[in-house]
Amino acid sequence: MRFSAKDIVFQEVPGEVALAYTITGCTVGCKGCHSVDSWPAERGQQLTLQSFTNELDRYAGLITAVLFLGGEWHQDALIELLDEAISRGLRTCLYTGLETVPALVQRRLTYLKTGPWRAECGGLTSATTNQRFYDLRSGKVLNALFCPDFIDCELVN
Repeated sequence: MRFSAKDIVFQEVPGEVALAYTITGCTVGCKGCHSVDSWPAERGQQLTLQSFTNELDRYAGLITAVLFLGGEWHQDALIELLDEAISRGLRTCLYTGLETVPALVQRRLTYLKTGPWRAECGGLTSATTNQRFYDLRSGKVLNALFCPDFIDCELVN
């Protein structure tokens, strides 16, 4: 598994300070994607358990969560990293362009953002987005934390 970017982020996971990795090799290919540079699987740096634990040690006490922007296509490697984060008491999050992820991955997540990017719907800050940000502990959709005007169409219908 490789990554093209690594950052400390404050907005992508509400209420958390997250170490975020943009994983390369996405095959969803959403038109208008802001991370097209991460599509080629061979791009970026190798993300190993050792390099990941080094970063967790570096930010110990400063971060509360780990976020993977993609990576579900590397299920075994992703699970290994999620398990390490969980063992350190960190919350975990995955952003995916898919509607669902395998149960083996999902049960290791605190938060999950699902849905492909659709320009006509907008992202999580849009009231009309097709994307959903879930707190998997409660099962609640937290889109209103990104967009106060968000109305969950599933609840309305």
